[in-house]
Amino acid sequence: MAAASERPQPEAAKPLLGLLNGIAQAAYYGNAEITEELLRDQLYPDLAAQEFRALRAKMAGVVKSIASADMDPNQLEAFLTAQTKKPGGITNDQAVAVAKFWKSHRAKIRDSLINQSRWENTLRNMSWRVDVKSQSRHVDQLNSPVAIVEMELGKNGQESEFLTLELDETKLNQMLKNLAEIEGSITSLTQAT
Repeated sequence: MAAASERPQPEAAKPLLGLLNGIAQAAYYGNAEITEELLRDQLYPDLAAQEFRALRAKMAGVVKSIASADMDPNQLEAFLTAQTKKPGGITNDQAVAVAKFWKSHRAKIRDSLINQSRWENTLRNMSWRVDVKSQSRHVDQLNSPVAIVEMELGKNGQESEFLTLELDETKLNQMLKNLAEIEGSITSLTQAT
């Protein structure tokens, strides 16, 4: 398998590489313009629609299996070898094309899957300042320092949301204590591995 991936690609591999790229564009890179019809018309115009759907489904399944396991080169070789030996699996030429595709797309697909798996917003930026209260319902809080913390939150490709916190000395100390506990937990977990 390794020697096969180093020989020049036959002309028949170009449409398959195009199909694999199209699958990646549609499934992992969010390109809605890549449709099944477009791929068939551009890459396999002589193939019957049902045959193309079967080929596309098979290749999409192979790419999904490889991507979900984030296969390294050794795992990929073992997986593709098993796929070529399986009845109804892929051909050796298809395996070579898939290996070439995965070698060039692994990092981008992995990053895309990580971004897609984030359910919550992430902290993009944080700024702070210390102000002195000039207005308050309670006289004893006038002229007391408060920390104003502004956090920019968001997901990749989406507009940011802003969260502003006003913390007096007591609340700030409580927050710092909680953050120190979080840091301690993370440190203990990272040192254990």
